[in-house]
Parts: sequence; structure tokens; C-alpha cells
Amino acid sequence: MSLSSFLSSFLNVVHAEADQEQVESTAHQEETAAEAEVEQGEAEEEAEEPEDQHPIIREECKNVAKCAPLTRHFEHCQEKVSSGQGYKGEDCVEELMMHCVDACAAPKLFSKLK
Repeated sequence: MSLSSFLSSFLNVVHAEADQEQVESTAHQEETAAEAEVEQGEAEEEAEEPEDQHPIIREECKNVAKCAPLTRHFEHCQEKVSSGQGYKGEDCVEELMMHCVDACAAPKLFSKLK
């Protein structure tokens, strides 16, 4: 959408020596063109939405030999707490800080971004 068409959507365009019919037809053409641009922009936005690669990359990094023991420890803690076997108020916050997975995933993720 050009700046002039944007501003003309708020302000009326006055033509000094034009007939009323000509002004109305010009206004109608501008409205039609603006609607077409909006529809085209919406279609492009929908088509450009890429799939999020972050969860896929994190899953791959959880299975790397360096991070696998930490991932198993975190999952064991989650199972223990969710089944009620942990002590009162226990959570897996320290295990949640899985820096290994984040350190593995970050370079891979940023290399796939455009």
C-alpha cells in the first residue's frame, strides 16, 4: 500500500476541474484497488508462516550423548513428583535448567533462521 493511497483512505481527494461522475468513479477505483491490496497482503501473510523448528531441534538435542543423562534425570524427577512419591513441595526446578540442551539447540536454530 503506497503512502498516497493510505492517506487518501482518510482524506477525500479533490480534483479541481473534474466532473462529479469522474470523481466518483475514481474514488470507486481507489477503494477497489485498496481492497485488492489488503486481500493480497492477507494471503501473503498466511502463506509465509513457517513451521517452528525450535521444538524439533530441542528434541534432537535431548538425545545427544552429552545431554541424554541430564534429560533422563529430569524426566525421572518429573515422574516421581507427578506420581506423588516426592517430598512435600518438591519440584524439578534445578533439573529444568537444562543448559546442555539449550547450548546444543541455539547454534542449530540460528543457522536455520533467515
